[in-house]
Amino acid sequence: MYSSHIRRSAVSMLDTGLSQAEVSRSLGISCATLRSWSRNRSLIEKYRDNGECPRCEPIPRPPTDLRAYGHLLGLYLGDGTISPTGDGTRGVWRLRVSRTDMWPGLMDECAVSMGMVLPGHSIGRAQRTGCTEVYSDWKHWPCLFPQHGPGKKHERTITLEPWQREIVRVHPEEFVKGLIHSDGWRGINRVRRLTPEGWRYHEYPRYEFVNASRDIVDLFTDALDLLEIPWRVRVQRRPPHRDKISVSVARRDAVARLDTFVGPKS
Repeated sequence: MYSSHIRRSAVSMLDTGLSQAEVSRSLGISCATLRSWSRNRSLIEKYRDNGECPRCEPIPRPPTDLRAYGHLLGLYLGDGTISPTGDGTRGVWRLRVSRTDMWPGLMDECAVSMGMVLPGHSIGRAQRTGCTEVYSDWKHWPCLFPQHGPGKKHERTITLEPWQREIVRVHPEEFVKGLIHSDGWRGINRVRRLTPEGWRYHEYPRYEFVNASRDIVDLFTDALDLLEIPWRVRVQRRPPHRDKISVSVARRDAVARLDTFVGPKS
């Protein structure tokens, strides 16, 4: 099974006037195969965007659906893991994103984004205690998510590759949405204040994103800055457990802006 870029390169070489024998010697492909590709160009087009790794092309490219990838990147950094699956000899990896059973709509959105990033591959769901794993198996998930590595995310450096930063720059809404729908929430904050007339209560909606990784928090706030959404940050002390960093978006206009593309969980 030849990869798509090899098939396209072979036909391009034939189109320049090289003989099938010359192309066969250059690429190590039989003349019979070259004749088949040359006679039926639809075989070449058939294999375009069939789920092969865009990062493994001779000239690496980003995934085809940038919006879906931006969303899935946020979900992966929040609730996602990549680990070997099967017997380990085939080099297949499983991308898992845990979704709480309370929000079936978020589960469906995750499955849609995963399917758009990896068209032609099956998307599965596995029931766990209190949640469902949305997953897909592929040999190249670490290529699309180079942040994968040993240990927990908050215990290692998390940085985006230049091509990932460009996707976030173009589609910051999808990235922020993925992060909030993994490690964030939208709710009502209630403030109590003592006045001469007694206790007064003030309620207002706000968004909060909580993560233990300073790097992931910085990626989130950088995306908010791109959207010109003001935010505040504080550290939640949780001894003896690890501290967590909380980012709050509470200004009325900022909450309204997030509501246009994030909204309450469903």
